[in-house]
Amino acid sequence: MFDFSIVTRWFDDLLRQTCGMGDFWAILIECVVVGALILAAYSLIAMVLIFMERKVCAYFQCRLGPMRVGFWGLLQVIADVLKMLIKEIFFVDKADKFLYAVAPLFVIIASVGTFSFLPWNKGAVILDFNVGLFLLTAVSSIGVLGIFLAGWGSNNKYSVVSAMRGAVQMISYEMSLCLCLIAAVILTGTMQISGIVEAQTGPWNWLVFKGHIPAIIAFLVFLVAGNAEANRGPFDLAEAESELTAGYHTEYSGMGFGFYYLAEYLNLFVISGIATTVFLGGWAPINIGIEGFDNLMNYIPGFVWFFGKTFLVVWLLMWVRWTFPRLRIDQILKLEWKYLMPLALLNIVLMTVVVAMGLHF
Repeated sequence: MFDFSIVTRWFDDLLRQTCGMGDFWAILIECVVVGALILAAYSLIAMVLIFMERKVCAYFQCRLGPMRVGFWGLLQVIADVLKMLIKEIFFVDKADKFLYAVAPLFVIIASVGTFSFLPWNKGAVILDFNVGLFLLTAVSSIGVLGIFLAGWGSNNKYSVVSAMRGAVQMISYEMSLCLCLIAAVILTGTMQISGIVEAQTGPWNWLVFKGHIPAIIAFLVFLVAGNAEANRGPFDLAEAESELTAGYHTEYSGMGFGFYYLAEYLNLFVISGIATTVFLGGWAPINIGIEGFDNLMNYIPGFVWFFGKTFLVVWLLMWVRWTFPRLRIDQILKLEWKYLMPLALLNIVLMTVVVAMGLHF
């Protein structure tokens, strides 16, 4: 398995030894390069997801999807991005202009920050702390502020009510989401993201195999809670025709709306990436204990494994979106507080018993 830290050490030596830079300039340049790579990957993956969403939706509904702009409609997303960029951004009369302007930034900062925690390959974890999962959930929670401030700052009663619904939904489902991550921490014994992936290397060591029943329950609950956390169907009340117009982003135009649209798709990727990292081995290849097969799997680069698993989960969540009808707000909250959270709490107890008694594989 290729270790990407070889590349990072080479670049650090290039700056410090070959170019003779001190610690300040070397670290500054490294941070700028890494930040630029994060934003570039963020934008490119968003475009891939938007195109994928349209094609998946079309196939489920026996349609073609984008076909005319570019070969197989590949340039449709670029055309949409250019259209969004040149649209006028205007402020609503009597709105709180500061809150109205800063709300989309909270959403995009939370999305990019959470995106930065994903482990792309061995040695390619950008933000890797010993309390990584804790920081990841803390950074992702910033998005709740962006949603609530969007409704409050818009001076629109429908947007305010929708923002309150969205905030309640996100806060509620964060509980189950975090409980599922705690179950994974109990099994692996670490909160460090790279450590969680390392614990899943080896034959049948992915958490869904190693932790069997409690790990599978945690994985399924995580997918449902993560889908709701990302405001994806069937939990996307803002887009329901019978609901409050367009929800908390009713009054946004241009890139103000574009930030919310962008964050929604990247949050889908982030949730899928976290599920892949914690339960499906991250960049770790599948090993079954047969030397020849395992060696062959180990030749495949780690980032190929990570992207393959993540996009498989993305496709699964898109399948859910275009299959199930939207829920009402009372049904959404009932699902969380009466079913998912009690199940997640019981699952933590079950996982603790499994680990304490050594019943895991």
